[in-house]
Amino acid sequence: MVIFNGLPISADKSYLKEELSRVDESWAAARFDSLPHVVHILTSKDREGEVADLKEQSEIIEEVVDEVVHAYHSGFNKAIQNYSQILRLFSESTESIAILKTDLEDAKKLLGSHSKQLHQLWYRSVTLRHIISLLDQIEGIAKVPARIEKLISEKQFYAAVQLHAQSTLMLEREGLQAVGALQDVRSELTKLRGVLFYKVLEDLHTHLYNKGEYSSFDGHDDESALEMLDGAASDGYISSSKASGGDGTLKDVKFVSRQTPPWLAHSMPSEFIEAIKKSDAPLHVKYLQTMVECLCILGKVAAAGAIICQRLRPTIREVITSKIKAHATAVNSLRPGIGQPVRNVNSGLHYLKGQLESYQSHKQKRQNGIVLAGTLLAVSPVSPGMAPMGAAQAAAKELLDSILDAIIRILENHVIVGELLESRSAQQSGISTPKTMNGDMNWNLDSEASQVTGGYSIVFSLTVLQSECQQLICEILRATPEATSADAAVQTARLASKAPNKEKRDGSEDSLTFAFRFTDASISIPNQGVDLIRQGWNRRGPNVVQEGYGTAAVLPEHGIYLAASVYRPVLQFTDKVTSLLPPKYSQLGNDGLLNFVENFLKDHFLPTMFVDYRKGVQQAIASPAAFRPRAHPASTYTPLIERGRPVLQGLLAIDFLAKELLGWAQAMPKYAGELVKYVQTFLERTYERCRTAYMEAVLEKQSYMLIGRHDVESLMRLDPASAFLPNSFDQPVLENNASDAETVEVEMEMSDLLLSLRPIKQENLIRDNNKLILLASLSDSLEYVADSIERLGQASLKPSTQAEPNHMDKTHHHKRSSSTPTRDLASFADEYRRLAIDCLKVLRVEMQLETIFHLQEMTSREYLEDQDAEEPDDFIISLTAQITRRDEEIAPFVAEVKRSYIFGGICSVAANASIKALADMKSINLFGVQQICRNSIALEQALAAVPSIDSESVRHRLDRVRTYYELLNMPFEALLAFITEHEYLFTTAEYSSLLKVTVPGREIPADAEERISEILPH
Repeated sequence: MVIFNGLPISADKSYLKEELSRVDESWAAARFDSLPHVVHILTSKDREGEVADLKEQSEIIEEVVDEVVHAYHSGFNKAIQNYSQILRLFSESTESIAILKTDLEDAKKLLGSHSKQLHQLWYRSVTLRHIISLLDQIEGIAKVPARIEKLISEKQFYAAVQLHAQSTLMLEREGLQAVGALQDVRSELTKLRGVLFYKVLEDLHTHLYNKGEYSSFDGHDDESALEMLDGAASDGYISSSKASGGDGTLKDVKFVSRQTPPWLAHSMPSEFIEAIKKSDAPLHVKYLQTMVECLCILGKVAAAGAIICQRLRPTIREVITSKIKAHATAVNSLRPGIGQPVRNVNSGLHYLKGQLESYQSHKQKRQNGIVLAGTLLAVSPVSPGMAPMGAAQAAAKELLDSILDAIIRILENHVIVGELLESRSAQQSGISTPKTMNGDMNWNLDSEASQVTGGYSIVFSLTVLQSECQQLICEILRATPEATSADAAVQTARLASKAPNKEKRDGSEDSLTFAFRFTDASISIPNQGVDLIRQGWNRRGPNVVQEGYGTAAVLPEHGIYLAASVYRPVLQFTDKVTSLLPPKYSQLGNDGLLNFVENFLKDHFLPTMFVDYRKGVQQAIASPAAFRPRAHPASTYTPLIERGRPVLQGLLAIDFLAKELLGWAQAMPKYAGELVKYVQTFLERTYERCRTAYMEAVLEKQSYMLIGRHDVESLMRLDPASAFLPNSFDQPVLENNASDAETVEVEMEMSDLLLSLRPIKQENLIRDNNKLILLASLSDSLEYVADSIERLGQASLKPSTQAEPNHMDKTHHHKRSSSTPTRDLASFADEYRRLAIDCLKVLRVEMQLETIFHLQEMTSREYLEDQDAEEPDDFIISLTAQITRRDEEIAPFVAEVKRSYIFGGICSVAANASIKALADMKSINLFGVQQICRNSIALEQALAAVPSIDSESVRHRLDRVRTYYELLNMPFEALLAFITEHEYLFTTAEYSSLLKVTVPGREIPADAEERISEILPH
C-alpha cells in the first residue's frame, strides 16, 4: 500500500514492506466500502482461506503500526515536555509585566516632580561642550596663517588654498564672527589670500613658459627635470612627461600614475585630487590643472586672466630675445679665437640638404686659371650667404625652428589653461559655447564669459603668439610696413574681439582673426596699395624697426630672400598649432602666420625673384664674353666642370641660375611650379640666344643646309658614328656594333651624295676657325646644360612624387597644392641636346665638304709627271694642315668621342673622292700614280695623328685607294686576273674607270670591257 511508504520501519523488519505491497489499495480509500469485500468472501469457494488472508493482512498492518508508534514515542514525550515549559514561562512573563507596569507608574510620579531641574542640567552640558569646541577651533584658526606660510614656502599651493578656504569659511560661522581675538587672524588671512594669489599666478606664469619645476621642457637644465621625475618615481608617483634629448628634440617619457603627485602631498582629500590621481595626463598638465583649480578656489580667475593677458606679449618677446641671445652665444663659441684651434664657423649652422649641392662648388673652383666665382656672383641676384643653401638661409631656418618650437610648447600650455578657464567660466555663468547647424563655431561669445576669465582665452593667446612671430619674421625679412607704428596691444585687443564674418573665410582681409605688429599692407591700409608695398617690402632698404629682437647678432644677412628659409618652419608650425587647438578653434591655425607668409611669398617674394633673376639671365646671355670660348689652347678636354670643362660662360651662368632657382623651389615646394616656370622661361630665352649664336656661325653655309635635308638626315642617323652623339646623361655612349659592310655601305652613300655636290665653292664653307671652335664649344656647353637640366628635373620631381610621407597620413586644413608646369624640364633638355647635335653634325659635314673641296682639284689636272713624287700635292698639304690645326683648336672644347665623330667622316670621303676622281681623268702615268699614292700616305699620316680617329680604319681605307691606283701599272691580263680574284673589292664602275683612263705604255684590248663584264656579277 502506498499510504505506508516512508514509515520508519527497522531494517530487521523490512519484510513488512513486501507484505504491505500485496495489500490492495482499495482498503486505504477515503470512502471505504466493505460490501464488495463481504460479497467476495461469501461468493468465494474457499471462504476460510479468504478470511485467513484478511487476518494475516490485519496482523501485518498492526505490526507496522506498532513499529511506527515505537519509533515516534520519544519525540512525542519530548514535545509534551516542551509544551509544559512554554506554558510555565508564559505565566511567569505575565506576572513580570504586571510588576513592571507598577514600577513605571511609580517612576512617572517621581520624574514629574523634578522635570525642570533635569532640563536645566542638560542645557548646561550642551553649552559647555559647544564652548569647548569653539575654543579648540579658535586655537586651530590662530595657527592657520603660520601653516599657510609654511605650505607656501614648500610650494604646496593647493593645500594652502584648501586650508585658507576652509579657515575663511569657518570664520564666517555665527559663533566666531563676534570673537575679537580672531580679528587679527581674519586680517592675516585676507593678506594671505593676496599672497597666495600672486604666488600661484607667478608659478602658473613660470610653468606657462616652461621655466617651472614641473614643466614639460626646461630650456636651461634638461637633466634637472629628469632628476625631479626620477625622484617622484622613487616616491611611488610616476606620470607622463617630456624631456629634452641630447639633440635638443623632445622625447616622450612615459610613467604610470600610482600615488598623489608631490605638490599635492599635504592636501586634504577631495574630488579634484581623486581626479588628478586617476588622470593619465602628463605631469606638467596635471600641475597646470592644479594651479587653475587654486585660482578658482581663491575666486581670482578674472584677475589672473587679466594679468596673464597683460604679461603675455612682453614675456613672449623676452622668450624670443633670450633664444636669439643663446643662439648667438652658441654660434660665437664656435668661432675661432685667439690661442684656440681654428674650428669651422659653420659647424653650428646645419646647411640645407638636397639634390642641388653641387652648384655651390662653382663659386670656389678655379678653371684653367680663370676664377668663375666673380662671374657667377655677378649674375646671381643674391650673395652666397643668401643663396638657397647659403649660411644666412641655414642660420635663419635654424634660428626660426628653435624659436617656433619654443612658441609651440608655450602655446600647448596656454591651450590647456585656456580650456580649463573656459570650462570654469561656462560652469559659473551657466552657459555653453553655442554652435551653428553645420558645426562651425559661433564666434559671438557672451561678454560675460570673457569677463569671467579677465579677457584671457585661447584665441587671445594664439593671436599674441602669432603676432610676435610675424614681427620676428618681418625683422628677418627686413619688412617694415607703416602699420608697425601702431600700438600692437591696442590692435590685438581691438581685432581679437572682432567677430569675423563667416562668408569671408576664403583669405579675404577679414580672414585674419588677430592683429600683427607687422601686417600686410593690403590688409592694414588698403587705400595705399603700391606705394606702401614699395616702401614697406623693399628688400634693399635699411632696417628701421625700432623694437628689434637682435637677430643681427645671429644672422649674417637680412632681406626678402630669407623668406625661403622662413616658409618651411612656418608650415610645420601651422601643422603643430592645428593639432594642438581644440576642434572649434582649428580654423584659427590656418588663418594666421601661414596665411601671412604665403601672401607675402605670392605677392612680394616671387615677383621680386622673377624680376631679379630675369635681369641676371639677361646680363648673363647679353655679355660679350657670354659666348666666347674660354679654354686655353694648350689644355686638354675634361668632362668635369670642377676641373676645367670649358663650358661657355653664358651657359654656365644660366645653369647656375637655374640650379639656384630650383634650390628655392625645394625650399618652398608649394611654389615649385611657379619657380620651375621661371626656370623654363629663362631656359627658353637662353635657347633662343644659343640658337642665334649657332645661326650666326652657319648661316648660308652648305653644311647647315645639308643637315636639314631629309636624305642627309636619314643617312646620318643610319651612320654607326651617330652612336657618339649626345644622349641622356644617365645613358652610356653606345658602342659601334654595326658590321663593316653596313658601315661601308652607309659611308659610300653619304660620300656619293656629297660628291654629287661638286664643285664645292669656298664661300659656302665655314673658313673662319673661330666659328668652328664656337660650334664645338657651343655643342659641349649645350650638352652640359642639357644633362644638368635633366638631372635637375628628376631631382625637382622627387619631393612631389614622394609627397612627404609624414604628411600623407594627416588631414591638412590649409591648402598646399602647387601648380604643375605644362612642360617639364626634360623637354628643354631635349631641345638643348638637339641643338648640340646639330652643331656636331655641321662640324662633321663641314670637314667632309672641306675634304671634297680640296680633293676636287684632282679632276682638273693630268697626272703625267716626269719625275718621282717627293712631296704630296699642294691641296693635300693644305688639307692635312687644316685637319691638324682644326683638331688642335677644337680638342680642348669637345670630348674625344665627339672629335672622333667630327673628323671620323674625312677618311671615307677622301678615299671615295680619290677613287671617283679617276673617272674624270684623261691620262695618268707611273709617276702620276706614285703622286696619288704619296697624297694618300700624307693624308693617312695626318688623320692617324688625330688621337680620336681609328688609325687602323684610316689605313685600311687609304690602302684601298693606293691598291686601286696601283692597278693602273698592271698589264691587262694581270689586271684581269686581279679582278677575277677580287671581284668585290671595287665596283663595276670603278673597274671600268681603270680601262678608260689613258696610261702611257699600257695596251688595252678592244673587248676589255666585255671580258671584265663577264667576270663581274651583274
